[in-house]
Amino acid sequence: MYQRTLRVLVVDDSKLIQTLICDLLEELPDIDVVGTASDGKEAVRLAKSLKPDVITLDVQMPKMDGLETLDAILSDQAIPVIMVSATTQLGGQITLEALDRGAIDYIAKPEGLKEAETTLRTELVRKIRLVADTDVKKVLTIRRERAAKRKERRGKLALNQEVKTTPPPVAPADLKASDKCIALGISTGGPPALASMFEVLPTGLPPIVIVQHMPANFTKAFAGRLNSLSRVQVKEAETGDILVPGHAYLAPGGMHLEVQKHGRDGGKLLVREGDYVSGHRPSVDVMMTSAVKIYKDRLLGIIMTGMGRDGSDGCKEIRAAGGFVLGQDEATSDVYGMNKVAYSEGNVDRQFSLDDAATTIASQVRRMWGSAAVS
Repeated sequence: MYQRTLRVLVVDDSKLIQTLICDLLEELPDIDVVGTASDGKEAVRLAKSLKPDVITLDVQMPKMDGLETLDAILSDQAIPVIMVSATTQLGGQITLEALDRGAIDYIAKPEGLKEAETTLRTELVRKIRLVADTDVKKVLTIRRERAAKRKERRGKLALNQEVKTTPPPVAPADLKASDKCIALGISTGGPPALASMFEVLPTGLPPIVIVQHMPANFTKAFAGRLNSLSRVQVKEAETGDILVPGHAYLAPGGMHLEVQKHGRDGGKLLVREGDYVSGHRPSVDVMMTSAVKIYKDRLLGIIMTGMGRDGSDGCKEIRAAGGFVLGQDEATSDVYGMNKVAYSEGNVDRQFSLDDAATTIASQVRRMWGSAAVS
Protein backbone atom coordinates (compact mmCIF):
# COMPACT_ATOMS: atom_id res chain seq x y z
CA MET A 1 0.00 0.00 0.00
CA TYR A 2 1.24 3.48 -0.88
CA GLN A 3 2.23 5.85 1.92
CA ARG A 4 0.51 8.69 0.10
CA THR A 5 -2.82 9.06 -1.68
CA LEU A 6 -2.38 9.07 -5.46
CA ARG A 7 -4.30 11.86 -7.21
CA VAL A 8 -5.66 10.74 -10.59
CA LEU A 9 -7.20 12.69 -13.49
CA VAL A 10 -9.48 10.53 -15.67
CA VAL A 11 -9.82 11.63 -19.32
CA ASP A 12 -12.29 9.84 -21.62
CA ASP A 13 -15.00 10.99 -24.02
CA SER A 14 -17.17 8.02 -23.00
CA LYS A 15 -19.19 8.83 -19.89
CA LEU A 16 -19.62 5.09 -19.32
CA ILE A 17 -15.86 4.45 -19.25
CA GLN A 18 -15.33 7.57 -17.13
CA THR A 19 -17.88 6.31 -14.60
CA LEU A 20 -16.48 2.76 -14.57
CA ILE A 21 -12.95 4.01 -13.94
CA CYS A 22 -13.97 6.58 -11.34
CA ASP A 23 -16.24 4.21 -9.42
CA LEU A 24 -13.51 1.59 -9.23
CA LEU A 25 -10.73 3.99 -8.22
CA GLU A 26 -12.84 5.72 -5.59
CA GLU A 27 -13.28 2.39 -3.78
CA LEU A 28 -9.55 2.36 -3.05
CA PRO A 29 -8.12 4.11 0.03
CA ASP A 30 -4.85 5.04 -1.67
CA ILE A 31 -6.30 6.57 -4.86
CA ASP A 32 -8.33 9.78 -5.20
CA VAL A 33 -9.97 10.87 -8.48
CA VAL A 34 -9.38 14.63 -8.47
CA GLY A 35 -11.05 15.37 -11.79
CA THR A 36 -12.56 14.10 -15.04
CA ALA A 37 -12.43 15.44 -18.59
CA SER A 38 -14.29 14.48 -21.76
CA ASP A 39 -12.05 16.11 -24.34
CA GLY A 40 -8.42 17.05 -24.82
CA LYS A 41 -8.71 20.78 -24.23
CA GLU A 42 -10.43 20.24 -20.89
CA ALA A 43 -7.80 17.62 -20.00
CA VAL A 44 -4.93 20.05 -20.64
CA ARG A 45 -6.62 22.73 -18.54
CA LEU A 46 -7.30 20.39 -15.62
CA ALA A 47 -3.83 18.84 -15.75
CA LYS A 48 -2.34 22.29 -15.39
CA SER A 49 -4.58 23.38 -12.52
CA LEU A 50 -4.88 20.12 -10.59
CA LYS A 51 -1.34 18.76 -11.07
CA PRO A 52 -2.38 15.10 -10.61
CA ASP A 53 0.05 12.28 -9.86
CA VAL A 54 -1.23 10.17 -12.77
CA ILE A 55 -3.47 10.76 -15.79
CA THR A 56 -5.48 8.12 -17.64
CA LEU A 57 -5.92 9.38 -21.20
CA ASP A 58 -8.30 8.19 -23.90
CA VAL A 59 -6.63 7.73 -27.29
CA GLN A 60 -9.48 8.96 -29.51
CA MET A 61 -11.37 12.10 -28.42
CA PRO A 62 -13.04 15.20 -29.92
CA LYS A 63 -11.45 18.68 -30.12
CA MET A 64 -7.95 17.34 -29.39
CA ASP A 65 -7.07 13.70 -29.91
CA GLY A 66 -5.01 11.67 -27.45
CA LEU A 67 -1.68 12.39 -29.14
CA GLU A 68 -2.21 16.16 -29.26
CA THR A 69 -3.41 16.14 -25.66
CA LEU A 70 -0.43 14.06 -24.54
CA ASP A 71 2.01 16.45 -26.25
CA ALA A 72 0.33 19.48 -24.67
CA ILE A 73 0.33 17.99 -21.17
CA LEU A 74 3.94 16.79 -21.29
CA SER A 75 5.19 20.08 -22.73
CA ASP A 76 3.94 21.77 -19.57
CA GLN A 77 4.71 19.22 -16.83
CA ALA A 78 6.15 15.74 -16.39
CA ILE A 79 3.15 13.65 -15.33
CA PRO A 80 2.91 9.87 -15.81
CA VAL A 81 0.25 9.21 -18.46
CA ILE A 82 -1.47 5.85 -19.04
CA MET A 83 -3.16 5.62 -22.44
CA VAL A 84 -6.58 3.94 -22.59
CA SER A 85 -6.89 2.58 -26.11
CA ALA A 86 -9.54 0.85 -28.18
CA THR A 87 -8.50 -2.67 -29.15
CA THR A 88 -8.42 -1.89 -32.87
CA GLN A 89 -5.53 -1.79 -35.30
CA LEU A 90 -5.79 2.02 -35.43
CA GLY A 91 -5.97 2.22 -31.64
CA GLY A 92 -2.89 0.04 -31.35
CA GLN A 93 -0.92 2.13 -33.82
CA ILE A 94 -1.84 5.38 -32.07
CA THR A 95 -0.89 3.87 -28.72
CA LEU A 96 2.55 2.91 -30.03
CA GLU A 97 2.99 6.48 -31.26
CA ALA A 98 1.92 7.77 -27.83
CA LEU A 99 4.61 5.65 -26.17
CA ASP A 100 7.20 7.14 -28.53
CA ARG A 101 6.01 10.60 -27.46
CA GLY A 102 6.29 9.96 -23.72
CA ALA A 103 3.25 8.05 -22.42
CA ILE A 104 4.49 5.69 -19.69
CA ASP A 105 2.05 2.81 -20.13
CA TYR A 106 -1.30 1.79 -21.62
CA ILE A 107 -4.31 -0.48 -21.18
CA ALA A 108 -6.91 -1.75 -23.61
CA LYS A 109 -10.27 -0.03 -23.29
CA PRO A 110 -12.78 -2.63 -22.04
CA GLU A 111 -15.55 -3.53 -24.50
CA GLY A 112 -18.10 -4.80 -21.96
CA LEU A 113 -18.95 -4.65 -18.28
CA LYS A 114 -17.45 -8.06 -17.50
CA GLU A 115 -14.22 -7.19 -19.28
CA ALA A 116 -14.22 -3.75 -17.65
CA GLU A 117 -14.22 -5.28 -14.20
CA THR A 118 -11.26 -7.52 -15.07
CA THR A 119 -9.22 -5.01 -17.06
CA LEU A 120 -9.74 -2.01 -14.82
CA ARG A 121 -9.51 -3.77 -11.48
CA THR A 122 -6.45 -5.86 -12.31
CA GLU A 123 -4.54 -3.85 -14.91
CA LEU A 124 -5.38 -0.18 -14.47
CA VAL A 125 -5.12 -0.08 -10.68
CA ARG A 126 -1.83 -1.97 -10.74
CA LYS A 127 -0.38 0.33 -13.39
CA ILE A 128 -1.49 3.52 -11.65
CA ARG A 129 0.33 2.42 -8.51
CA LEU A 130 3.40 1.36 -10.46
CA VAL A 131 3.81 4.44 -12.68
CA ALA A 132 3.07 7.05 -10.00
CA ASP A 133 6.72 7.43 -8.99
CA THR A 134 8.20 7.16 -12.48
CA ASP A 135 10.85 9.75 -13.35
CA VAL A 136 8.94 11.12 -16.34
CA LYS A 137 11.59 13.76 -17.11
CA LYS A 138 14.16 10.99 -17.49
CA VAL A 139 11.81 8.96 -19.70
CA LEU A 140 11.08 11.96 -21.93
CA THR A 141 14.79 12.76 -22.25
CA ILE A 142 15.64 9.15 -23.15
CA ARG A 143 12.86 8.84 -25.73
CA ARG A 144 13.50 12.23 -27.36
CA GLU A 145 17.23 11.57 -27.67
CA ARG A 146 16.46 8.12 -29.06
CA ALA A 147 13.99 9.56 -31.58
CA ALA A 148 16.53 12.17 -32.70
CA LYS A 149 19.16 9.48 -33.26
CA ARG A 150 16.75 7.35 -35.23
CA LYS A 151 15.76 10.33 -37.40
CA GLU A 152 19.41 11.14 -38.05
CA ARG A 153 20.18 7.51 -38.86
CA ARG A 154 17.26 7.26 -41.31
CA GLY A 155 18.40 10.48 -42.97
CA LYS A 156 21.87 9.10 -43.52
CA LEU A 157 20.48 5.85 -44.87
CA ALA A 158 18.32 7.80 -47.30
CA LEU A 159 21.47 9.47 -48.61
CA ASN A 160 23.22 6.09 -48.85
CA GLN A 161 25.79 7.18 -46.33
CA GLU A 162 27.57 4.78 -44.00
CA VAL A 163 26.02 4.60 -40.55
CA LYS A 164 28.85 3.86 -38.14
CA THR A 165 26.53 2.81 -35.31
CA THR A 166 25.03 0.00 -37.39
CA PRO A 167 26.70 -3.30 -36.58
CA PRO A 168 27.99 -5.42 -39.46
CA PRO A 169 26.05 -8.55 -40.40
CA VAL A 170 26.72 -11.51 -38.17
CA ALA A 171 27.86 -14.21 -40.56
CA PRO A 172 30.69 -16.24 -39.06
CA ALA A 173 31.47 -19.12 -41.37
CA ASP A 174 31.16 -21.64 -38.55
CA LEU A 175 27.96 -20.25 -36.97
CA LYS A 176 25.09 -22.70 -37.17
CA ALA A 177 22.28 -20.42 -36.02
CA SER A 178 19.38 -22.86 -36.35
CA ASP A 179 20.22 -24.74 -33.14
CA LYS A 180 20.64 -21.59 -31.02
CA CYS A 181 18.06 -19.16 -29.65
CA ILE A 182 17.75 -15.68 -28.15
CA ALA A 183 15.04 -15.25 -25.47
CA LEU A 184 14.09 -11.62 -24.81
CA GLY A 185 11.82 -10.26 -22.07
CA ILE A 186 10.65 -6.65 -21.79
CA SER A 187 7.75 -4.60 -20.42
CA THR A 188 7.11 -0.92 -19.63
CA GLY A 189 9.02 1.26 -22.08
CA GLY A 190 9.49 -1.74 -24.33
CA PRO A 191 7.89 -0.69 -27.64
CA PRO A 192 10.10 2.38 -28.23
CA ALA A 193 13.17 0.54 -26.89
CA LEU A 194 12.64 -2.45 -29.17
CA ALA A 195 11.95 -0.20 -32.16
CA SER A 196 15.26 1.56 -31.58
CA MET A 197 17.11 -1.75 -31.21
CA PHE A 198 15.50 -3.65 -34.07
CA GLU A 199 16.18 -0.82 -36.49
CA VAL A 200 19.90 -1.67 -36.31
CA LEU A 201 19.90 -5.40 -35.51
CA PRO A 202 22.04 -7.32 -38.00
CA THR A 203 21.01 -10.28 -40.08
CA GLY A 204 22.29 -13.78 -39.39
CA LEU A 205 21.26 -13.93 -35.72
CA PRO A 206 19.69 -17.03 -34.18
CA PRO A 207 15.88 -16.91 -33.88
CA ILE A 208 14.62 -14.38 -31.33
CA VAL A 209 11.61 -15.16 -29.12
CA ILE A 210 10.12 -12.05 -27.48
CA VAL A 211 7.73 -11.53 -24.60
CA GLN A 212 6.61 -7.90 -24.43
CA HIS A 213 3.87 -7.33 -21.87
CA MET A 214 0.97 -6.09 -24.02
CA PRO A 215 -2.81 -6.47 -24.11
CA ALA A 216 -4.44 -8.73 -26.69
CA ASN A 217 -4.87 -7.21 -30.17
CA PHE A 218 -1.93 -4.83 -29.74
CA THR A 219 0.88 -7.23 -30.57
CA LYS A 220 -0.01 -7.79 -34.23
CA ALA A 221 0.35 -4.07 -34.95
CA PHE A 222 3.56 -3.92 -32.93
CA ALA A 223 5.09 -6.93 -34.71
CA GLY A 224 4.25 -5.29 -38.03
CA ARG A 225 5.90 -2.07 -36.92
CA LEU A 226 9.10 -3.84 -35.88
CA ASN A 227 9.12 -5.80 -39.12
CA SER A 228 8.88 -2.60 -41.16
CA LEU A 229 11.91 -1.16 -39.33
CA SER A 230 14.20 -4.17 -39.23
CA ARG A 231 16.30 -6.46 -41.37
CA VAL A 232 15.15 -9.21 -39.01
CA GLN A 233 11.79 -10.70 -40.06
CA VAL A 234 9.33 -10.08 -37.21
CA LYS A 235 5.91 -11.66 -36.76
CA GLU A 236 3.31 -12.26 -34.07
CA ALA A 237 3.95 -15.80 -32.83
CA GLU A 238 1.55 -18.62 -33.70
CA THR A 239 1.34 -22.20 -32.50
CA GLY A 240 3.44 -24.35 -34.81
CA ASP A 241 5.89 -21.63 -35.86
CA ILE A 242 9.30 -23.25 -36.43
CA LEU A 243 12.14 -21.08 -35.12
CA VAL A 244 14.28 -19.89 -38.01
CA PRO A 245 17.49 -17.79 -37.91
CA GLY A 246 17.03 -14.18 -38.90
CA HIS A 247 13.46 -14.17 -37.61
CA ALA A 248 11.81 -12.85 -34.43
CA TYR A 249 8.57 -14.04 -32.87
CA LEU A 250 6.48 -11.78 -30.60
CA ALA A 251 4.19 -13.37 -28.00
CA PRO A 252 0.52 -12.51 -28.65
CA GLY A 253 -0.98 -10.22 -26.03
CA GLY A 254 -2.86 -12.05 -23.30
CA MET A 255 -1.38 -15.47 -24.16
CA HIS A 256 1.60 -17.43 -22.85
CA LEU A 257 4.32 -18.39 -25.33
CA GLU A 258 6.36 -21.57 -24.93
CA VAL A 259 9.19 -23.10 -26.92
CA GLN A 260 8.92 -26.81 -27.73
CA LYS A 261 11.32 -29.27 -29.32
CA HIS A 262 11.39 -29.52 -33.12
CA GLY A 263 13.65 -32.01 -34.85
CA ARG A 264 17.01 -32.82 -33.34
CA ASP A 265 18.21 -29.42 -32.12
CA GLY A 266 15.58 -26.85 -33.06
CA GLY A 267 12.46 -25.37 -31.57
CA LYS A 268 8.88 -24.53 -32.43
CA LEU A 269 6.27 -22.43 -30.64
CA LEU A 270 3.15 -23.06 -28.61
CA VAL A 271 0.70 -20.23 -27.86
CA ARG A 272 -1.62 -21.06 -24.99
CA GLU A 273 -3.86 -19.69 -22.29
CA GLY A 274 -3.20 -20.33 -18.62
CA ASP A 275 -2.90 -18.67 -15.25
CA TYR A 276 -0.93 -15.46 -14.83
CA VAL A 277 2.70 -16.16 -13.93
CA SER A 278 4.83 -13.52 -12.19
CA GLY A 279 1.77 -11.30 -12.58
CA HIS A 280 1.63 -11.56 -16.35
CA ARG A 281 0.28 -13.40 -19.36
CA PRO A 282 2.39 -13.61 -21.48
CA SER A 283 5.11 -14.17 -18.93
CA VAL A 284 8.82 -13.84 -19.60
CA ASP A 285 9.51 -16.55 -17.02
CA VAL A 286 7.23 -19.02 -18.83
CA MET A 287 8.88 -18.37 -22.19
CA MET A 288 12.47 -18.45 -20.91
CA THR A 289 11.98 -21.54 -18.75
CA SER A 290 10.51 -23.45 -21.69
CA ALA A 291 13.33 -22.32 -24.00
CA VAL A 292 15.96 -23.55 -21.51
CA LYS A 293 14.55 -27.08 -21.71
CA ILE A 294 15.10 -27.13 -25.48
CA TYR A 295 18.28 -25.12 -25.99
CA LYS A 296 20.11 -25.51 -22.64
CA ASP A 297 23.55 -23.83 -23.03
CA ARG A 298 22.69 -22.74 -26.58
CA LEU A 299 20.47 -19.94 -25.27
CA LEU A 300 21.16 -16.20 -24.91
CA GLY A 301 18.77 -14.41 -22.54
CA ILE A 302 18.06 -10.68 -22.67
CA ILE A 303 16.12 -8.82 -19.97
CA MET A 304 15.18 -5.18 -20.54
CA THR A 305 13.16 -2.24 -19.23
CA GLY A 306 9.95 -2.95 -17.31
CA MET A 307 8.14 -2.91 -13.99
CA GLY A 308 8.01 -5.86 -11.63
CA ARG A 309 10.18 -8.98 -11.51
CA ASP A 310 8.96 -11.14 -14.41
CA GLY A 311 11.97 -12.69 -16.13
CA SER A 312 14.39 -12.91 -13.23
CA ASP A 313 13.60 -16.58 -12.56
CA GLY A 314 13.86 -17.34 -16.26
CA CYS A 315 17.25 -15.63 -16.46
CA LYS A 316 18.38 -17.73 -13.49
CA GLU A 317 17.37 -20.91 -15.33
CA ILE A 318 19.28 -19.82 -18.44
CA ARG A 319 22.49 -19.22 -16.50
CA ALA A 320 22.10 -22.48 -14.54
CA ALA A 321 21.91 -24.39 -17.84
CA GLY A 322 25.12 -22.78 -19.12
CA GLY A 323 23.58 -20.01 -21.19
CA PHE A 324 24.38 -16.29 -20.95
CA VAL A 325 22.19 -13.35 -19.90
CA LEU A 326 22.43 -9.71 -20.96
CA GLY A 327 20.55 -7.05 -18.98
CA GLN A 328 19.75 -3.48 -20.03
CA ASP A 329 21.41 -0.94 -17.75
CA GLU A 330 19.70 1.61 -15.52
CA ALA A 331 20.83 4.69 -17.44
CA THR A 332 19.02 3.75 -20.66
CA SER A 333 15.96 2.04 -19.12
CA ASP A 334 12.65 3.88 -19.00
CA VAL A 335 11.92 1.80 -15.90
CA TYR A 336 14.78 -0.04 -14.19
CA GLY A 337 12.61 -2.77 -12.69
CA MET A 338 12.59 -6.26 -14.20
CA ASN A 339 16.19 -5.89 -15.31
CA LYS A 340 17.17 -4.45 -11.92
CA VAL A 341 15.67 -7.42 -10.08
CA ALA A 342 17.41 -9.89 -12.38
CA TYR A 343 20.73 -8.08 -11.97
CA SER A 344 20.38 -7.68 -8.18
CA GLU A 345 19.58 -11.37 -7.78
CA GLY A 346 22.71 -12.35 -9.71
CA ASN A 347 20.87 -13.55 -12.80
CA VAL A 348 22.56 -11.23 -15.31
CA ASP A 349 26.07 -11.83 -16.65
CA ARG A 350 26.58 -8.45 -18.27
CA GLN A 351 24.69 -5.16 -18.55
CA PHE A 352 24.43 -3.09 -21.73
CA SER A 353 23.33 0.34 -22.90
CA LEU A 354 20.35 0.43 -25.26
CA ASP A 355 22.43 2.53 -27.66
CA ASP A 356 24.86 -0.39 -27.92
CA ALA A 357 22.26 -3.17 -27.78
CA ALA A 358 22.59 -4.36 -31.37
CA THR A 359 26.39 -4.48 -31.32
CA THR A 360 26.39 -6.08 -27.86
CA ILE A 361 24.02 -8.84 -28.98
CA ALA A 362 25.98 -9.43 -32.18
CA SER A 363 29.27 -9.57 -30.28
CA GLN A 364 27.88 -11.94 -27.67
CA VAL A 365 26.50 -14.26 -30.37
CA ARG A 366 29.93 -14.28 -32.01
CA ARG A 367 31.66 -14.81 -28.65
CA MET A 368 29.42 -17.72 -27.69
CA TRP A 369 29.00 -19.52 -30.98
CA GLY A 370 31.20 -18.19 -33.75
CA SER A 371 34.98 -17.90 -33.75
CA ALA A 372 35.33 -16.53 -37.27
CA ALA A 373 35.81 -12.78 -37.58
CA VAL A 374 32.84 -10.66 -38.55
CA SER A 375 33.58 -8.45 -41.53
